[in-house]
Amino acid sequence: MSACRCREYSRRFGVYDKMPPYLSFALGAGETTLMRMAAGYSMFANGGRKVQATLIDRIQDRYGKTIYKHDDRQCQGCENQAWNNQPEPTLIDRRELVIDPMSAYQITSMMEGVVLRGTGTALRPLNRPVAGKTGTTNDEKDVWFMGFTPDLVVGVYLGYDRPRPLGRGITGGQYAAPIVRDFLKEALADRPPQPFRVPPGLKLVRVDLTTGLRAQSGDNKVILEALRPGTAPPDSLSIVGFNDSDGNPIGGNQNRSTSPDQQGFFTAAAACGDRRLTSHFASW
Repeated sequence: MSACRCREYSRRFGVYDKMPPYLSFALGAGETTLMRMAAGYSMFANGGRKVQATLIDRIQDRYGKTIYKHDDRQCQGCENQAWNNQPEPTLIDRRELVIDPMSAYQITSMMEGVVLRGTGTALRPLNRPVAGKTGTTNDEKDVWFMGFTPDLVVGVYLGYDRPRPLGRGITGGQYAAPIVRDFLKEALADRPPQPFRVPPGLKLVRVDLTTGLRAQSGDNKVILEALRPGTAPPDSLSIVGFNDSDGNPIGGNQNRSTSPDQQGFFTAAAACGDRRLTSHFASW
């Protein structure tokens, strides 16, 4: 992604108002606030719609009349005083769409993998859908963890007022993530687990974690990958240069005739799929 695109997305998500157009900022070289980060992550859980952080939700006068409300969504039917078989009230959400809902869910799904298989496994004991992202700055001066469920976002930052190393080998997954875990355990103690909301049209496909292809019967390393319509790997595909644990070529159609160019394409596709999945679920 170019520096200009990163700058635009950082503005949309509220991480920076005007990010300097340097490539290093795309890797996290800049500084921002914990509240901005929490608001930005909440937009993934919110289907890509803008969330404006606030310290005050509502103000009422001495008579209970609301004189200020942060949530400016319109509610059709909320003014009814009695039930006369009318439709249930509905909220009209006109908040800015900062990212496509499918993309928002795909990123959320990747960050669920962080908790299940990556650097955020400290949250696995919660036994509920949780997504998150760890962060550790150079020389271990700061560690972060941003964790979220479908309805709650929590961010933790650890560091000194005057930056200095926290200790050799310190990471966000080791120190910040457990704090988020303990908070969510208490905050959600009386709430049943809720899955993240899948937008209409998105497909959840069983994928082999090693190859990135559709999982076959007997595969051990299988994940659900969120894919847009038309982007799922085909049911049957021969992969040149990839074998299973028994030494047999991977793919359901081993007799497919391929030209050298096609063979190169399949090999590259499998390699890219492998790198893509491991980067999402192991390195995040």
